[in-house]
Amino acid sequence: MKLLKQYSTVLWSLLLLVVSMLAWEHGPKALGVPEFVLPSLSKVYLEMIRIWDAERLLWHSAITGFEVLVGFVLGSLLGAAIGYLLGSSPELEAVLSPYLLALQIAPKVAFAPLFVMWLGYTMYPKILVAVLIVFFPVLINVLSSMRTMDQDLMNLARSFSGTPMQLFLNVQFPSTLPALFSGLRIASTLAVIGVVVGELVGGNMGLGYLLVYFEGQGNTAAVFVVIAALTVIGLVAYYAVVWAEQKVLHYLPSSERAFA
Repeated sequence: MKLLKQYSTVLWSLLLLVVSMLAWEHGPKALGVPEFVLPSLSKVYLEMIRIWDAERLLWHSAITGFEVLVGFVLGSLLGAAIGYLLGSSPELEAVLSPYLLALQIAPKVAFAPLFVMWLGYTMYPKILVAVLIVFFPVLINVLSSMRTMDQDLMNLARSFSGTPMQLFLNVQFPSTLPALFSGLRIASTLAVIGVVVGELVGGNMGLGYLLVYFEGQGNTAAVFVVIAALTVIGLVAYYAVVWAEQKVLHYLPSSERAFA
């Protein structure tokens, strides 16, 4: 019965995809929408074939994908490390919270031109913007989980003369893993946004650069191709986190994990 329900869900999803594609293909023409506003699906597909070689679409996608990966990993590590540090020391959290809040409130997009001025038209400004955007969801999730941890379990571990490192490795870290992965899911999609913002502001390579390039040409179909490529990168990043979560938290019932 469960397998039948899964097949039914997949079929309905595929049906929705087919209907959406047909609506995209024939809807603009039927409604008289000009192609420069909303090109048909077939036009977008033909444009993808053209720019695959002519504009090195795969190469630019690889550049953006690499920047997303590095920004996601660095931002997640930094956010988790500071989250665990603040969660273990309420005094340190009280001291640093105003500054972290100020950094969170400051628009991340505004940092992109500054990073370009400092580091030039390289990968580094894009990665730094991604790190900034990824950092806070991971930090907040880890810190919130540390605050709500079962203190009876912590006291029990202390009663066995556990060292701070033992407490962290055997109690705190395993207890916060579900919240950590929830933050990583959010961060995986935000990393794509951060990289694209950096490429839009000051890029000479990557999909964000192609967006600006095709927008200048008025090539709407090519813009849709680039958006589709960015969506694929975001989906790959998201489901990579989901796969890692399932491997690490396999011992938990599915109802206790984040919604997939």
